[in-house]
Amino acid sequence: MAVLPGVSTAYRKDGSCYYRASVTYNGKHISLGSYSNPEHGNAAYQEASSILNGLRTTVEAYPANSKLAFGKYVSLVNLRNNGLYIKTPIYLYPGYFLYYFSPNYAIKFDRDDLFFYSSHTIQRRGGYLFVCHYGSQYGILSRYGIRRFAVEGRDYIFVNGDNQDYRYQNIKVLNHFMGVVEEQRKGKTLYTASIHINGNYIIGRYNTEEDAAIAYNKAADTLQHKGSSKQYIRNYISSLTKEEYLERYQQISISDKLYTVINEATSS
Repeated sequence: MAVLPGVSTAYRKDGSCYYRASVTYNGKHISLGSYSNPEHGNAAYQEASSILNGLRTTVEAYPANSKLAFGKYVSLVNLRNNGLYIKTPIYLYPGYFLYYFSPNYAIKFDRDDLFFYSSHTIQRRGGYLFVCHYGSQYGILSRYGIRRFAVEGRDYIFVNGDNQDYRYQNIKVLNHFMGVVEEQRKGKTLYTASIHINGNYIIGRYNTEEDAAIAYNKAADTLQHKGSSKQYIRNYISSLTKEEYLERYQQISISDKLYTVINEATSS
């Protein structure tokens, strides 16, 4: 039952009453949210109608006293300007889109990612950005092959210096594997493998990134075999077959000093 324009009455399972606001635009029914009183619901309806019917507002002009949730406000502005309703707070531009968290903070993505982020809400915990997908949390950096605990500036960089620009051409992965860092030593590129055992310890330096990644796995395996309770993530080297991996695993050596550290750490 409509109590004010754009507002209808609804009831919770316990019988308590609340109010739903909605608007119709070009034949599409759009829910605006739930409200504790009909006046607030009607205010949201009036604001949505103004946006869709010509008020030349922008995402950045989101009013502090708006009765519309910010994400809904973005969706309506995008619908009016670009003719596409997207449930997540996305605004489309030619070749890319912005995913907004606030009027002054948005992340830029390639259009190739539009389908994914139009159906997945990005969440923030500190500086960690992630989505929930099939019941699990996935960091958005994983879509670029960047590990969960990778460090910006060491393991990956934003090419143009803008860490809000997540277009593929702007993200360069420097270190693809856990525990591996590329170094320049006497004009030669080497890959240093290290592992955390009550502090970081160098496993060794290797000529290829894959060898360093295998050395890290070998050190982690040794720790586990010695009874370490810490769970180390292993590197997966997709470029090697199982046989090639085992052969190189047997050939690669790790620091003798590290064996001493491992024995001390697992015997205490």
